[in-house]
Amino acid sequence: MGGGAFQASSLALGTWFAQRALWRRLSWRRCTGDFEPIRRIVLRKEVRRKFPVNRIPVAGVPSPASRRRTETVESLIMKDSSPVIPETIDRLFADIGNINRESMAEIQDSQIEDMAVNLWNWAVTKKTALGLSEEQSAKLRHVACKLVCMCEGSAASEEAIRRQILMNMKTGKGWVDGGNAVIADDFFQAAVAGLEQLYVKLMQSCSTEVHVTMQKTATERDLFRVLSYQAESAVAQEDFQRASTCVLRCKDMLIRLPKMTGYLHILCYSFGVETYKQNKYEESSFWLRQSYDTGKMDKLSVPPEMLAKVLRLLATAYMDWDGKEYYKALSAVNLANKEHLTPGGLSLKMKILLKCEAANEEFFGAIMEILHRDMSLDFCLNIAKLLMYHERESLGSYFLKIICEHFKSSENIGKALLLHVDMLLQRKEELLAMEKIEEIIIGHQTGRQLTTELVGCLHNILWKKAAESFQVEDYADALHWYSCSLRVYACDQTYLDFAKLQRNMAACYLHLEQFDKAKEAVTEAERRDPTNIFTKFYVFKIAVLEGNSDRALQAIAPSENLLRAEEQEENDVLTNRGLVFMFLSLAAQFALQNEQQIVAEKALEYLAQYSEDGQQVIIALKCLLRLVLPKVFQMPESENKKKEMDRLLTCLNTALPKLVQYFDGEVSTSDSRTNEAHWFRKIAWNLAVQCNKDPVTMREFFIISYKLSQFCPSDQAILIAQKTCLLVASAVDLEKGRKASTICEQTMLLNRALEQIHKCRDIWNLLKETGDFSSDPCETLLLLYEFEVKAKMNDPLLDSFLESVWELPHLESKTLETIASLAMEMPAHYPSIALKALKKALFLHKKKESVDVLRYSKCMRSLVNLLVQDGVPNEELCPLEEIWGCCEDALSLISHTEGYPEMEILWLMIKSWNIGIFMYSSSNYMSSEKWCGLALRFLDHLGSLKRSYETQIHVLYSELVETLNKKKGPTC
Repeated sequence: MGGGAFQASSLALGTWFAQRALWRRLSWRRCTGDFEPIRRIVLRKEVRRKFPVNRIPVAGVPSPASRRRTETVESLIMKDSSPVIPETIDRLFADIGNINRESMAEIQDSQIEDMAVNLWNWAVTKKTALGLSEEQSAKLRHVACKLVCMCEGSAASEEAIRRQILMNMKTGKGWVDGGNAVIADDFFQAAVAGLEQLYVKLMQSCSTEVHVTMQKTATERDLFRVLSYQAESAVAQEDFQRASTCVLRCKDMLIRLPKMTGYLHILCYSFGVETYKQNKYEESSFWLRQSYDTGKMDKLSVPPEMLAKVLRLLATAYMDWDGKEYYKALSAVNLANKEHLTPGGLSLKMKILLKCEAANEEFFGAIMEILHRDMSLDFCLNIAKLLMYHERESLGSYFLKIICEHFKSSENIGKALLLHVDMLLQRKEELLAMEKIEEIIIGHQTGRQLTTELVGCLHNILWKKAAESFQVEDYADALHWYSCSLRVYACDQTYLDFAKLQRNMAACYLHLEQFDKAKEAVTEAERRDPTNIFTKFYVFKIAVLEGNSDRALQAIAPSENLLRAEEQEENDVLTNRGLVFMFLSLAAQFALQNEQQIVAEKALEYLAQYSEDGQQVIIALKCLLRLVLPKVFQMPESENKKKEMDRLLTCLNTALPKLVQYFDGEVSTSDSRTNEAHWFRKIAWNLAVQCNKDPVTMREFFIISYKLSQFCPSDQAILIAQKTCLLVASAVDLEKGRKASTICEQTMLLNRALEQIHKCRDIWNLLKETGDFSSDPCETLLLLYEFEVKAKMNDPLLDSFLESVWELPHLESKTLETIASLAMEMPAHYPSIALKALKKALFLHKKKESVDVLRYSKCMRSLVNLLVQDGVPNEELCPLEEIWGCCEDALSLISHTEGYPEMEILWLMIKSWNIGIFMYSSSNYMSSEKWCGLALRFLDHLGSLKRSYETQIHVLYSELVETLNKKKGPTC
């Protein structure tokens, strides 16, 4: 027996090596063209073994490179943990490609071997401790293996060859596990070459047949391992042909290595799983067949559960592969169920039958098999669901009937009954479903109670059916299903939101216009769950339908408290806020439908105030404005109208930031958003026009209109509107600034006005480019507004500002008169500016072909009044001769022009007389007589008033002359 076994083993192994040599010769010739048959290689090795060459010097000094490599290895081995370990490993791995025996000739073989073995052992022992990756571990093995292999020549001992084989095998496996199968192949080839070398040595050194057999078996086991590793590498490289060749060779070797059966079985199964995940169903089916065939060879080590698992996956692969393979899949799953029956196997068989569209007879057989195998109720129900899902309703229904009968004594039979009801409802067999439901309810009431979970399922089925009927507006039918749910609740109150059921029933009653029943249902819901937002909604709806506005407002009032709440958890707040907003939106809509405008307005106000959804806020505000505006426009001026205006102002101030969010960061805006801005802009404008008796509120509306207009295209109409808004706002701020009670308030208002003036001037400059606006007073108003601000704020740059003003070509006298007035209006005090402006104004008056004597007289009065205050000439501001010239100019115009106001002539006469008296009191007698004489000249031009003053003025003048003559004496 021993000899026969040896002969068979020897023949098989020898044959394999011969085949291996042929394969290597062909492949190497194809790749490199440099191969010698194994026999010549062996002979050459024999010669070298007999005549060894002393390759290593006895002594020598290591080169710097060799010393550095040695120190690196020693340093690495000495470290238990260091952040530089990965870097050191990478450096060693990169360096090994440049090392050969000649480059380390000064180091003895034994030293290199010791270094390599230490490195190998360190990598093995420290892999887990240091958390080395598969790649790092493979690199260390790679280095150690290369170092060992460079030391062994043709005279290597059997032990050294075995060590090389082991290290090459382990290194190659490490590279496969590390994800680099290409490098691994080199080590596996080296391991095979080592096995060939070992085989030759064994043939030469073994003395007894038993010893030879033992050595060959050990060698063949190593060869088996190498082939399996090569298969793993080939699968990783998606080389199915090479992988299958290696595995089939391993399979042939199982006759001599029966203990490796389980290993090969698991290996093939792993290949099958991996290729299945990659959707390579053909390859997967091959590997799974090999796994099953191999497993059958040793049923002692491979249990039937595992064989069935392989067959089930094989059936699945066939099923997913191709429609033509369904019968193979069915055969595989039947075989799996024979090996070891599981629910998964029966379920898989059913799925295969469904996919291959088997006849009903085959399904009946499968169904009966399930029942005969005593599968659980849950499993049977899942199969019934599977049949229904794949549109085998008749089969599913038939199976359900059998299940209900088969498991009628089970305490969980309710599951089957409920599933049957659900399927009947899906098939629109409502009468049969109602019969089953009635049976279930009666059973539940009389002792065959459903579990809490099943009661919940029953309620869900009933509510789902009710909801479907409600959706198609069959409210009576929906109410019928809800009533069934109420009956179940009557005998089992452990599972149901009773308040929700009452609300749902109330909704049906409302649609059926059965208000009394709806009110009863809502009252019950409110009793059970008074704070629920949906309960509040139905309370609200009934109040609205009854016309009870106060009750409706009470129902929505708590919404504001919910929206303000900050103490709840964040998720709850978000959920509650969303429900509240939905409630308010529906409430506003329902109130409007039922002509409850006040209620709708309140709901819309809450929405606009608290919602964070910009679109929702905009819609709410538009609805609210449309409701309130007609009412406000018809109201007379009153306190109530003022309150409504403030309310509308709040609405627009709420809309503005939401529209800003719309347009923020967008290069271009959509037409819809621009239309929204236009709509609100016009509303703000119209409301501003309505506030002509309330300038402050008017200003606020105009400013909002301006801000909204910035989101509209800048055409001429928009620019005109923007200009008007800013002008009015500036005028209001200036007026308020004049009346400000404190300096701080005045400064704030003036600064705000100045900012608006600058913006308006920019808009005006753009507007002038779009057409002729020569008749528009905007530029003049801006000039006057800015001058007033600068004058009242004592701007040090006021003079430089006026330099450009004086040079304006079309400056009107009225503008100059206004500048003069503003220059002297408190807190401003610029008499020199006023004087200059008035002089220019008088010049412009005289320049005209037809002088406007009325305006001229007023301007002259302002000038004289500026120069002569309280009858005293201001010679610091203007010399007396210049004042005389002004009066002469006035007298000249009076003499040559009709219509000069008589009161103005009288005023000039009195001013002249008072100056004369002032001169007299100053002992300037000649000037006194001169000015009094001027007064007489003005007297001559009086009309109806001349008679009243003539006698008096002449008497006074005679007395004055007589007194002057006495005062003058001979010197005069």
